[in-house]
Amino acid sequence: MIAKTRFSALVAVSAFLLVGCGESTDVAEIADSAATIESTDEFTERAVDLGPRDQMPGAALYGQYCATCHSGGIAKAPHLTFLEMLSPQSILTTMNEGIMQTQSAALTDAQRRYVAEYITQTPADSKMAQLAYAPMCNESITMDVDSGIVKAGWGYDTNRYSGAEQAGLSAEDAADLQLKWAYAYPGALRARSNPTVGFGAVFVGSQDGSVYALDLETGCAHWRIQASAEVRTGVILAEGVDGEPPLAIFGDILARLYAVNAMTGEAVWSFKVDEHPSATLTATPSLAEHRVIVNVSSLEVTAAANPEYACCTFRGKTVAVDAATGDIEWTHYAIPEAPSEVARTSAGTAVMAPSGAPVWASPTIDLKRRRVYIGTGENYSSPADGNSDAVMAVDLDSGERVWTRQTFEGDAWNVACMMANNPNCPEEDGPDFDHGSSILLVDAGEDRQVLVAGLKDGHVIGLDPDAEGNLLWQTRVGRGSIQGGVHFGLAAEGSTVYVPINDMNDTRNGDVLSAEDARPGVHAVNAATGEVIWSHVQENVCPDDMALCDPGVSAPVTAFPGAVVAGHLDGFLRIYARESGEVLWSYDTKQPVRGVNGIEGAGGGMSGAGPVVANGHLIANSGYGLYFHGAGNLLAVFAPISQTGSGD
Repeated sequence: MIAKTRFSALVAVSAFLLVGCGESTDVAEIADSAATIESTDEFTERAVDLGPRDQMPGAALYGQYCATCHSGGIAKAPHLTFLEMLSPQSILTTMNEGIMQTQSAALTDAQRRYVAEYITQTPADSKMAQLAYAPMCNESITMDVDSGIVKAGWGYDTNRYSGAEQAGLSAEDAADLQLKWAYAYPGALRARSNPTVGFGAVFVGSQDGSVYALDLETGCAHWRIQASAEVRTGVILAEGVDGEPPLAIFGDILARLYAVNAMTGEAVWSFKVDEHPSATLTATPSLAEHRVIVNVSSLEVTAAANPEYACCTFRGKTVAVDAATGDIEWTHYAIPEAPSEVARTSAGTAVMAPSGAPVWASPTIDLKRRRVYIGTGENYSSPADGNSDAVMAVDLDSGERVWTRQTFEGDAWNVACMMANNPNCPEEDGPDFDHGSSILLVDAGEDRQVLVAGLKDGHVIGLDPDAEGNLLWQTRVGRGSIQGGVHFGLAAEGSTVYVPINDMNDTRNGDVLSAEDARPGVHAVNAATGEVIWSHVQENVCPDDMALCDPGVSAPVTAFPGAVVAGHLDGFLRIYARESGEVLWSYDTKQPVRGVNGIEGAGGGMSGAGPVVANGHLIANSGYGLYFHGAGNLLAVFAPISQTGSGD
């Protein structure tokens, strides 16, 4: 049984600190609104009193405990050049409470501080990060509960379509878009929480665990709170019931789910959705009437890199939670059978199976059929079973499995497979072709609906929701790879499905694939037939000296009337015309800009989170300093020239 913790107890153990809301804080003293904050060298200046780097006390510790993985020993571990962009506070949080807690368990508090200072070349007691947060809004800038929630995209509709009223923009407005304001996340190398718009604010999480309600017009902060770890999910908004205030609901990388008062940031409830030490929340939760539906993934796939680790014991799952109380209504495991020892590796370590089938895409709600649709990832250990790389239908009211459609058989993989002769690599050795993209429920005409799903192998499939997921059509749109193919998310406007394709040639796991069959870019497919309507294969515009740059689309795309917007791994946002695929507008998010918090930020490759089109604005997080996709720390907000007040 999972123990739920009321917020009063959580404060003591996870430092979930409220900033603003009438309290006196460092941030509030800097400025009353985004318009008044001034730039200062203190925000970006590196310390010069720590001595030569190779003589710092953390140098040897980093070499002993960190260098093997972060110098290329594990391809998915961020390189030191990425880690240098973090604040020492972020490094310490990761070692004390985050995903590196196990690896740093043998270090004392002082040694962890030395490591953080060595990596960042900044004193661990620096107040740089605190000073760089968004300035608080003054009393004249308030949220408006009556303005409502923009219920488009993850959390509400996995088709990721903003209708005319929700978007406030159409394809005709694309050419007039320009940057209105930006926020540079302090101490961050990635920005992957999907923004949500409501009550006149942008709600978004960040790498250091901060969650914000930023004013849509100015970028000042209505409130900022601190979760116990990085927040990768989107922040969804739910109307209050029985006179209660509306809620903002999100999850962190440690698998803790939170609900806070959307107007103030004050806590309502919080608990850990899964007690497995590697459990994590990547998927944005979805609202289904009074329920919050939460998909659970894990980071155990990386723990298996240690040959002495008994791989693996995690099972992906979906949980239904009462939004008002935080009570769990039902739990559905992607793998019904609990793992047990089935073999021993050549190193004598136990092989635990079945395991894996993580669920890292936002769940799809079908109120008509009372179903929840989820897609699963690979098994972590041998033997692979029938629940990996599958589309599943779960009863919305009971959590019982209704049907399963496995789309790729025999897929078992973990990070040990990226290392030579590691006995924890399953016999199948991949190919790691997950359903990382949410399932779409698309109107295909003649009162007919089709479930559309994408895989990392480059296929898009159409399934019949009324016939236990029978295959209707299958179309190969991209070449596919361990990095995708279809990675994080499709979108649809009417019966037109937009398919983002990654197709990196160098997957950075030892494979360099032929570029001849690669189709990086955006493609349009007819949901009724699977026919490809158009394809825009993006030309590689990456500079020759920019290794962490690719033309493909890993991030989910977002549709709005007559167009679709995509964030590419080359750092460009591009808007495509629905009918032709013509590029209507583009913007390079890698160019440095001054954030409303007074520090310079820049985007990078985009993945994990997609753009949002809401209330006349285009909003995008840019930067994905993970899995070799290009670091960045930028939240960029665009609007037509008439709104920004500038024609420059």
